[in-house]
Amino acid sequence: MAEVRTAHTAELDATVLKAAQELLYEVFEGDLTDHDWEHCLGGVHALVWEGDQPVGHAAVVQRRLLHAGRAPRTGYIEGVGVRADRRRRGYGAAMMGALERVVRGAYEMGALASSDEALPFYAGRGWQLWQGPSFALTPEGVRRTEDDDGCIFVLPVSAVLDVTGELICDWRDGDVW
Repeated sequence: MAEVRTAHTAELDATVLKAAQELLYEVFEGDLTDHDWEHCLGGVHALVWEGDQPVGHAAVVQRRLLHAGRAPRTGYIEGVGVRADRRRRGYGAAMMGALERVVRGAYEMGALASSDEALPFYAGRGWQLWQGPSFALTPEGVRRTEDDDGCIFVLPVSAVLDVTGELICDWRDGDVW
């Protein structure tokens, strides 16, 4: 029987964090960088456990996005993945449900960048696809991130959002979205 547990990064010991990191390396088939893993840290993790093994991971961390002259406090979803042999069992939905409760209880909005394969999953959960242009606030100034257009989703909580407007993310190493 699988169990979803949530915990802040600070509550997880090094063994659990390493197992979650290794799980995501496996799930993303080598397409997960150390920066990607670092983006998962410092917030709330949702882990699906089968016995003493994690088979699913997702996290929500705080980020500042800029939209319509505001910087709404944003719960940003990172590192969502389920082991290949455990997919289609509702584990992704269970983890997202746990993290969406965190987003709705602590943030003005949620946001995430999706893979092409997961676009229907997030849309089906009520996340709204961002239709406007995306940007990043880089050390060199605001830069367009057109390669990320069409894969950014938002979950409005109390923030008023125009999904056809501009959306700017804060700077970080690795993938900015």
